Amino acid sequence: MRAIFVVTGLIVAGFVGWNVIGPDWRALLSNPPRSTDVLFWSQGQRDAGFRLLDQVPLVSKSHTIHAGNSVRALEAGAPLNLSLDIDQYVEEQNIAGLVILQDGAVRLEKYGLGFSAEERWTSFSVAKSLTSTLVGAAIQDGYIASLEDKVSTYITGLTGSAYEDVSIRQLLTMTSGVQWNEDYEDPASDVALFNKHAADDGLPNIVSYMKKLPRAHPPGAVWNYSTGETNLIGILVAEATGQSVASYLSEKIWEPYGMQQDATWLLGEDGLELSGCCIQAATRDFARFGQFILEGGQINGVPVLPAGWINSASTKQADFGAEGEGYGFQWWAEDGGQFAAYGIFGQSIYIDPSRKLVIAANSSWSSAIGYKDGENDQRAAFFKSVQEAIDEENPYID
Repeated sequence: MRAIFVVTGLIVAGFVGWNVIGPDWRALLSNPPRSTDVLFWSQGQRDAGFRLLDQVPLVSKSHTIHAGNSVRALEAGAPLNLSLDIDQYVEEQNIAGLVILQDGAVRLEKYGLGFSAEERWTSFSVAKSLTSTLVGAAIQDGYIASLEDKVSTYITGLTGSAYEDVSIRQLLTMTSGVQWNEDYEDPASDVALFNKHAADDGLPNIVSYMKKLPRAHPPGAVWNYSTGETNLIGILVAEATGQSVASYLSEKIWEPYGMQQDATWLLGEDGLELSGCCIQAATRDFARFGQFILEGGQINGVPVLPAGWINSASTKQADFGAEGEGYGFQWWAEDGGQFAAYGIFGQSIYIDPSRKLVIAANSSWSSAIGYKDGENDQRAAFFKSVQEAIDEENPYID
């Protein structure tokens, strides 16, 4: 599985005021971070902080993604007969929450790190796939005419920039051809700098930053991972619909589909959502979102997304050079038909349509992309073991 994830420029300016957190967490915060970057937090700080990013005073301002009054029940299914020790897997992956749905029923649910089904955990770049889904909703609602429309038609601040002739489709597939550096270890990279940028031209900070970037390739020619472009997608949705992405997500999916509780979406310095990152939600609600996608993006028989949207979004639209894999509309796509949303430190929503399978996980890995202790490879092996367990139940599954 391709392991490219993103920090999205999330800056957490110390842990001022964390004495508001209950006494159970004080031991974990006895050595508060000196760095403002989550990449350099200690393991204990991540274990505590990833469930609390929207509660850090003076730092993590957020918009609420409101749930409705009716909760979509998740019925209990038969336990999965896995070939591995699930408790050992949860411990080795440092998992906070793991929910497996198969045919809409809960086949496995486990929690660790003192986390519970009622708490929220951050998504990091899993949010990208939710953001892209809102583009589909905006097309279905008539706010956006076509994926071939130019981005600058909706974000007029990009007129005259390298993005002027970039289509919405190219933005979704990260093939704009606009130069962007996503090197997390380079303090001068775009991903390190964009969220520190303060606009002086009356534009949203991300638009002000992105409009100054030069062209590196013709539009549509080269895939290049860019968190900045996902943040532009959020601006696009907000401009087209006339509401914040948090509000639109609530209106179109969170409330009508029956999420169990409110979620939050972290904001940048200009008060706009960081659309490439940082939705805080219950693991069960991340699983419900995966189920919504698996069911074809419909709620009570009413389509939220255009016909064919999920097929296009979840299949290879851009090639990044990995055999059997590609990039869709902000989803990581496998040639076998599986696709996933991934975020750093082990956040994921994995969807396997042929097996009617959704695996949602929130974790606190020992490194951002899971190479330090092999978590990324271990997770891929776990997905395979779940698929094998389902296949053993039904040897005729295709």
